[in-house]
Amino acid sequence: MNTPSATDFLQLPLAEMEARLTRFETQVNAALRAAPPSKTWVRQALARRGTGRCPVRLKRLSLDVVLRHDQALADLFCQYPDDVVVLIPYDFAIGYQPPQRQPRLNAVEALTRQAEWVDEWGTRWGHAFGGVGATPLDHPLKSWDQLDEFLEHLPDPLAPGRLDSILPTLEMHRADRYCVGAIHLILFERLHCLRHMEDLFADFYTNEKPLRRLLDALADYALKLIRRWGELGVDALFVSEDWGSQTGLMISPAMWGDFFREYYRAFFAEAHRHGMQLIFHSCGQVTDIVDELIDLGLDVLDPVQPGAMDLEEVARRFGGRVSFSGAVDLQRLFLSTPTQIRDEVRHTMDLLGRPFGGGFLVGPANVLTPEVPIENLQALFAACHEA
Repeated sequence: MNTPSATDFLQLPLAEMEARLTRFETQVNAALRAAPPSKTWVRQALARRGTGRCPVRLKRLSLDVVLRHDQALADLFCQYPDDVVVLIPYDFAIGYQPPQRQPRLNAVEALTRQAEWVDEWGTRWGHAFGGVGATPLDHPLKSWDQLDEFLEHLPDPLAPGRLDSILPTLEMHRADRYCVGAIHLILFERLHCLRHMEDLFADFYTNEKPLRRLLDALADYALKLIRRWGELGVDALFVSEDWGSQTGLMISPAMWGDFFREYYRAFFAEAHRHGMQLIFHSCGQVTDIVDELIDLGLDVLDPVQPGAMDLEEVARRFGGRVSFSGAVDLQRLFLSTPTQIRDEVRHTMDLLGRPFGGGFLVGPANVLTPEVPIENLQALFAACHEA
């Protein structure tokens, strides 16, 4: 008898992949609808006024992990429903595709096969067969001489249909579940998708004036999209903005403040004006700017990343002033035993959540990938839902 390998799912026909993903979403949504209402409790916990267990977000998945584990993973989400619903209208690497775009890129095919494509911003992306996620391959703004023309054709944040894909899920869950809208690549990450990363780092010193013009335009785009999420009535806004390397910020804290602080102040204020809590995602070691983010109004720091950040230091310096998210080490999830995973989850909740009114959205520090064996996922789900 042959034992299926961890990559057999990559050979599935596209129609079977799409059927698995649809079935998974249907079952997970049904389980959420059957679960007791939790919207108010989650909001109080993330304001550090909760009691009992910490809220949980485990539906932080690549397509691949759903395709590999299929029904076994769906069963886990049905047994242990998440406490939040994160609404992602389109994959950040695919971008929005208006109905009139022809030919339309099939997101499942692009993110499971060998593929290249150009998004609505003009960035060329690539996905390698067997890889997880996509990577920018080419950048549209090669010269600042192109800036005027580029700004004339900036994507429309209010384009009809941009957020339509999430509306049925939002209507399904808005009354009982804590719903989170998502804006990926909100400012700095979008910059280095438009400019090559090395060119961008030089731009901070050599092309400040055009760089600030581009930042103004990107910030205006983001503010309009934040308002649109607010009009839809979500409970929180998740924005992604990877600032950390393994050891520190990618630029100095002073330069970060000079170029970016006031934009984030405006983003956070706009989210709060619409009654949304603000979840700020930045991988890596970012403790040098957490105090500033808190002063700007940050509600939830995502993720607290083991291996890059010292969890004890984070709890000591920032606990009680901001809530946390993530913190379960992805590498340990596929290298550890189930017992070790349960112990780690309990430790993170005791460190980051329970002393601070439950202000910890517990779950993986980043996207779950198909290397994690199902028995480790079972241990993760059970431990995260312990009271």
